[in-house]
Amino acid sequence: MTDTDTGTDDEDLILARALGAVGAAGGGSGGRRGAAFAARRLKKNVHVVELAVGLSPADAAARATDLLLRLGTPVRTAGAAPPAGARVVRALVGGGFGNMNPVLVTVTLTGTGPEATAVRVRGAAKEGLIKQRAGEKTARQVAELLSRADG
Repeated sequence: MTDTDTGTDDEDLILARALGAVGAAGGGSGGRRGAAFAARRLKKNVHVVELAVGLSPADAAARATDLLLRLGTPVRTAGAAPPAGARVVRALVGGGFGNMNPVLVTVTLTGTGPEATAVRVRGAAKEGLIKQRAGEKTARQVAELLSRADG
């Protein structure tokens, strides 16, 4: 598995490109262009889960990175810097029916103490005619898996 270097922090563009890749798998370059074109016009399902874990910021970041590596493809973006003192980890994860809907998961980790980290999990996915709430479901799933590290 390799990093996806998107060159952008624009969620809509990242998701459109990811859906284009799914379209290409089924319909070649025409499928890619068609899926990416349609994706830019779809609404987004976005959900944020906030939690605290009893891990140092470095350990929480390692846990988040490992989890997202297992679930999907890391995304490196250019542009906006994370908030001061925070670490950001991103990945495209399969969600929705058959895990065919790309979900951009952004995990922001901020140290609140030597063994305490505030975690913000944001899931964003494009929604078609059938609402799958892939962004919401994936954000909840990632948050649940990260909270297990607190035990």
